[in-house]
Parts: sequence; structure tokens; C-alpha cells
Amino acid sequence: MKKMNINVVAIPAAAIVLLACGGNKTPEAPKTPPPAPVAVYTVAKEPAVYYDNYPATIVPLNQVDLKAQVTGYITGIFFTDGQHVHKGQKLYEIDHQLYQANYDQAVANLNVVKANLVKAQQDADRYNDLLKQDAIAKQKVDYALADLQSVKMQLAAAQANVTRLSNDLRFSTIYAPFDGTIGISQAKIGTLVTANSNVLNTVSTDDPMAVDIAVDQKEIARFALLQQKGTNAQDSTFTLLLPDNTVYPSVGHISLLDRSVDPQTGTIKTRLVFSNSKSQLKPGMSTNVRVKNNQGSEFILAPAKALVEQMGEFFVFVVNDSSKVNQRKVSLGVHINDKVVVRDGLQAGDKIVTEGVQKLKDGAVVNTAAPKTGKP
Repeated sequence: MKKMNINVVAIPAAAIVLLACGGNKTPEAPKTPPPAPVAVYTVAKEPAVYYDNYPATIVPLNQVDLKAQVTGYITGIFFTDGQHVHKGQKLYEIDHQLYQANYDQAVANLNVVKANLVKAQQDADRYNDLLKQDAIAKQKVDYALADLQSVKMQLAAAQANVTRLSNDLRFSTIYAPFDGTIGISQAKIGTLVTANSNVLNTVSTDDPMAVDIAVDQKEIARFALLQQKGTNAQDSTFTLLLPDNTVYPSVGHISLLDRSVDPQTGTIKTRLVFSNSKSQLKPGMSTNVRVKNNQGSEFILAPAKALVEQMGEFFVFVVNDSSKVNQRKVSLGVHINDKVVVRDGLQAGDKIVTEGVQKLKDGAVVNTAAPKTGKP
């Protein structure tokens, strides 16, 4: 039988003592970070003059698509593309000679029926006189009256035909419905057009021009007051910023507010009117309308560098009396130099962090420097 050798490893007593002490050691509490040094700004109401910008579209006050009301071939064009036309000016002819011939034939047929009516009336009158004298059979009189009634019906049909062909003749020539500018013709001489189908051209007024913007429903009262204010050539409340970022030389005024608010966007269409004597404004142009705020008003202004953007929303850190910061959502207006108008979220006297915002989170303790004031 083999013997097993058992080796006993001796652990020094000092090591045992160290292990025992290490197992019972309490971890040290984390040190509280020192207050973050920040700079603050005391919010105040300040006078400011600025413009609210609204995306806008140039539209004519009056615009008509010219369509053929009869079917036929274009036989005459009496304008130049892009020309300024006058109300009643002849623009197109569509088979005018054909429609003239049809009308003339209908008038001739009407005259024949009128002559037949005179004869039938005379026959009926004569037969009635003879009937009173018992000089003619009653049946002969009945035939004469029936013929008279038939001719009267033919006369009504002939008159209706003349009216219809008269309208066709009138519609075979297209006239300008009002003074304005005509566009590029969509049909050439010899083009076959169909009634109420083909758009031949478009005529639109060009002076003055309308400018449409979408206004938030919260601002309806403000714009209604501006509309009541009326027109003043020296009033620069409404100016137009052209696509090349130049300011249009003429000022505008509100023509109308639409009858209802769009429930999907919460906006109301507002139409302004600008003079266009030099034809700088063209239908369909995308521009910006600048609306001046009420001069002399005071607004809450905050430095733009105090803003923190998160998911498309803006926040500031407000310092309370305990030197803690609270993150507060704000609603912004326009930028004025290095500041921005705060429409909602701040009040005069609030202290907001302007430097060191990147290191902060809601509830953090801060060490404020000497406050910078927004008051004059």
C-alpha cells in the first residue's frame, strides 16, 4: 500500500492579519466636485427694432388661363409672346371663317322660316274667315292651323340654332379679358385645339402684384391691427427681400387676411400688395417679407451664446438663489446682433449662464462670476 505525501503550506501570520484587515476596509466616499465656474447675465427688457421674416410667394392679383371654347384649327395669332395686352384686344382666331359661314347659313335658314311663317299665318287667317261664311270645309281650316303651328316650331328651332352658332362665332375669336401681360403661346397657327381642353396661354396682371405669406394664428390680432392701419407710402412696416438679398425699393401694405386658418398648419394666408411699375416682380418668385416690429416696444433679450440646442429645441441654464442651475426651455424670436429675442421662458431679472454652459447639467452647483447686466 502506497503512502500519500501531504505538503502543508505555511501562511505567515502577518499576511493573515493583512488579509483580515483588507476584507473589512470601508471604501472612501467619492469627493464632491467643486462648483463649476461660470459667467452669468441678468436678463432685462430692452428696446429693440427688428424685422420678422416670412417666406413669401409673388402672385398676380388677377390671372386667367385662356382656353378654346370651340374646336378647330388656330388660324390667327395677334400678339407677341410676353406682350402687354389691353382688355378686349384680339389674341387668337379659331376657324373663324368656317364659324362665320355656319352662322350666315343659320341666319338665312331663319329668314326662310320667317317667310314661311308669314304665309302660314295668312293662310290660317283667310281660311278662318271663309269658315265663318261656311265657304270652306272645317278640315281645311284644321290643316292650315296645324301648318301654322309647325312653322312656329321650326322658327323656334331656327332661332335657337342661330343663337348657338352666334356663340360659336363669338368664341372662335379670343380676346384679352383685362389689361395685363400674356405669356408664351402654347399653340401655333395650324394647331388643332379642342373645346374646353387646351390651355392656349395665360394672361395676368402685373402692377400691382400680390405677395402671399403664412402667418401663425397667434399673430392674427397683430396683423389685423396692421391692416386697419391702412396704406402709407412712407410706412416701412412691410418690405420685401428679393432672391438676390436686395431690398425691394417700394413698401407694401396688407390687402387681406384669408377667411379661415389652415387646421393642418395653424396658419392663415395673408396677402400684401406691392407696386410693380418696373416689372421687377414676377409671378411665382420666392421672396421674403420683412415685417417691422412695433417701434418703441421692449423685449426680453438674451445673449445668443447662452442658448443650448437639444433635438431642435432651445434651452438656457437659469441660476437660482442657491447657486444651482435649472435648465429652462425658451421660445425664440429673431436675432439682433449678438442677442436674440426671447418670446417665452424668461422674465426680466433672471440670471442665465453665458459661459461654461457646456459643462453643466440640470441641478448643478455653480460658482458665478460678477454678473453682466443687460440693463443700460
